[in-house]
Amino acid sequence: MSKIFVLDTNKKPLDPIHPAQARQLLRNKKAAIFRRFPFTIILKESRPNVEVSPLRLKVDPGAKYTGIALVNDSTGEVVFAAELKHRGFAIRDALTSRRQLRRGRRARKTRYRKPRFLNRTRPDGWLAPSLQSRIENIKTWVNKLCRFAPIVAISQELVRFDMQLMSNPDIQGKEYQQGTLAGYETREYLLEKLRRQCAYCGVKDVPLQVEHIHPRAKGGSNSITNLTLSCEKCNTKKGTKEIKEFLKKDPSRLEKILKQAKRPLADAAAVNTTRFALLRVLKATGLPVETASGGLTKFNRNQQTLEKTHWIDAACIGKSTPILNIKGVKPLLITANGHGSRQSCRTDKYGFPSRYVPRFKFVKGFQTGDIVKAVVTSGKKIGEYVGRVAVRTTGSFNISTSNELVQGISYKYCKAIHKKDGFAYSN
Repeated sequence: MSKIFVLDTNKKPLDPIHPAQARQLLRNKKAAIFRRFPFTIILKESRPNVEVSPLRLKVDPGAKYTGIALVNDSTGEVVFAAELKHRGFAIRDALTSRRQLRRGRRARKTRYRKPRFLNRTRPDGWLAPSLQSRIENIKTWVNKLCRFAPIVAISQELVRFDMQLMSNPDIQGKEYQQGTLAGYETREYLLEKLRRQCAYCGVKDVPLQVEHIHPRAKGGSNSITNLTLSCEKCNTKKGTKEIKEFLKKDPSRLEKILKQAKRPLADAAAVNTTRFALLRVLKATGLPVETASGGLTKFNRNQQTLEKTHWIDAACIGKSTPILNIKGVKPLLITANGHGSRQSCRTDKYGFPSRYVPRFKFVKGFQTGDIVKAVVTSGKKIGEYVGRVAVRTTGSFNISTSNELVQGISYKYCKAIHKKDGFAYSN
């Protein structure tokens, strides 16, 4: 089970504790709840001389999900784990919709609008909003965890594949390249690029072998552009034949394989660009940052026979990975929802105003998106409700619980237990 974060009265992070200990401290009124997500308690006394165990924050960035893990390097215990779901695709769709509406308006007979001068310049290091949002989400959680836990170092999976190693397998200077990891980088790259199927017959869900397009026996190199994947049957059948001879009866497949061999993995290149931007953000925290490749992550995970999940991948990043203790760890599932928009009014499908948004978002101290607990003591809806609130200017709110939508709950019965922060949570 994931541990509970603890702060002393001066908000100094202490060693995380077992949930049973946290319940006892809350029951004895020696502590109070400081934050619900991630669950954090604050003691009612100062503990300046207490020694704490240093923790390492590990981040595995991905296109849709980012794995996060807090690991004690000395014991191997995974103290906290989370999986962060990004909203890059939602941002992309929203920008596309806005662009289409604007183009539609410009095509109509509207008043002349003078073009603005140089309003499309981009600063150095600019990233598309869908990519930048992912970096900002990770930055938010790195800063948050650094406030709640004694973190002294960070590990990041910087690149999915070690391109330099694959281009030149004889490269020197790094110990792992001469060890059993050397084939992991190339194999993982080919599996992703060729969608885990044999290049010659297209069979899936069978053991695949790394195969030389131009045979080694005839001077073929180990370059990534000369490698493909093959099932054992096709590999044995091809032997030391040239690929043109082997596939002379199937010219379309031959052309496809030769084009595929030279085609880079575009998705990996795009993600790598984002990860280098994230590396600058992590270094800005002032903590030492360890970087590693995805091949090393898989090697560490396979060595300890762990299943593949986002948070376990995060815990397995880097050479610093000890023998992990993940018993009972349940990750916190985080979904980035954003903070809404600055639109002054909603538009219909033609781009015309349909509904104006209230200027003031707060009603009686609440805003839409807050997690509240409502204890209704009278009327038709007597009971206890916990969920996200949708505020109304009348003071009659709607609460979305895990099971139902409860309408018409007065603000007088509501108590905020977690303020809106742009994220949704589940276990």
